[in-house]
Amino acid sequence: MRHPKLVIAAIGLAGLAAAGGATAAAAAGGPSASKAATGHHAAAATVRTTQTTVAGKTETILVNAGGLPLYFYRPDTQARSLVTGGVAALWPALTSAAPTASGATGKLTVVNDAHGHQVAYNGHLLYTFVSDHAGQVTGQGVQSFFVATPGLTPIASSPAAGTGPAASPANGYGY
Repeated sequence: MRHPKLVIAAIGLAGLAAAGGATAAAAAGGPSASKAATGHHAAAATVRTTQTTVAGKTETILVNAGGLPLYFYRPDTQARSLVTGGVAALWPALTSAAPTASGATGKLTVVNDAHGHQVAYNGHLLYTFVSDHAGQVTGQGVQSFFVATPGLTPIASSPAAGTGPAASPANGYGY
């Protein structure tokens, strides 16, 4: 016989994933669990800047209110996200009807698309990565996703190369 709490937990996690690709923190009952459960961010998303290590170098990047690094997807257009299906489950869109910025001087806008009220910074739609934690960047350069910086200049994926292809990620999401 299965333990009732484990069955409920499994059903709850499956529901969170189906509702919009919950992050590990949300799935574990973190502060964004209620937001992830609905698939929408009910409160205003705050985009702020922080310093963290990216490709072996300290960089100023954009993060969400929970400190998760924000990314942009190079193939997106200003008005349309091209992130769908399984990719969208790994790269949840940052959504908010009324985003705010702290320390970032760029322009925040909202694009109504398949993800809901997706937040854009200087015309680039923003995403998080399910393998990241606050202060940890693991999705840099993975399949055309780049860490969002205040100037939205892609950071070189390899500190020595500076140019060239991104290094293969060690997180198993090298799809």
